[in-house]
Amino acid sequence: MTRLPASSSVSAAPERPGRPAPALPAALTGLLRALIPHACPGCGQQLGRAAGLCAPCRAGLHVRLETHSPLRATPAPHLITLGRYAGVNRRAVRELKFTGARDLAGVLGGALADGLPAHWNIQAVIPVPLHAARQRQRGFNQADLLARAIARPHGLPVHAALTRTLATRQQARQHAADRDNLHGAFTVNARELPRGPLLLVDDVLTTGRTLIACRDALLQAGVAPDDLSYAVIAR
Repeated sequence: MTRLPASSSVSAAPERPGRPAPALPAALTGLLRALIPHACPGCGQQLGRAAGLCAPCRAGLHVRLETHSPLRATPAPHLITLGRYAGVNRRAVRELKFTGARDLAGVLGGALADGLPAHWNIQAVIPVPLHAARQRQRGFNQADLLARAIARPHGLPVHAALTRTLATRQQARQHAADRDNLHGAFTVNARELPRGPLLLVDDVLTTGRTLIACRDALLQAGVAPDDLSYAVIAR
């Protein structure tokens, strides 16, 4: 397992048509953060002008290049993470998903971007989609935010190549015997499916069922198994 250093900054990238308006200027955003007290989700200390995580928690982010997961039958480097779904990682994921702390996507996605192996030669990034009903409820898709933060420093396109057609409960909150069958839960948008090596992005890898269902949909659409790599915050 290889550990790579993580960076705390993510460069800006142009928004695609139909996306939310660009963020406020950095100076104004920093001033607002300083005026409105907000605790770091990682450790509880005040963030001040920092975005997402405080400096010590950012310094603790280390990218892991993993060779074993349910996503691949034979051991080979195919997955980057920031470690276990515990501690700072777990608290940050929950803050991003359930309180709408979107600054965290830039911090966590930027850390993953720094550990993206160049030899993977990734040509495009694909986020795992939410079902339309859940995205309306939440107001955003955390995997899409992470995908854009990973893609931005590398100048990579982000493609909405998958659609979630089956609404299911959150897999991580269910007992093993009760987990939903995700076979056929995703369809591929052929017009959005690029060629070449692809990076599939989600927030966490727990049971693996969601990413496996996405992987299977892409394989059935003609993507070669060796052209798929993966990135998650934690597992």
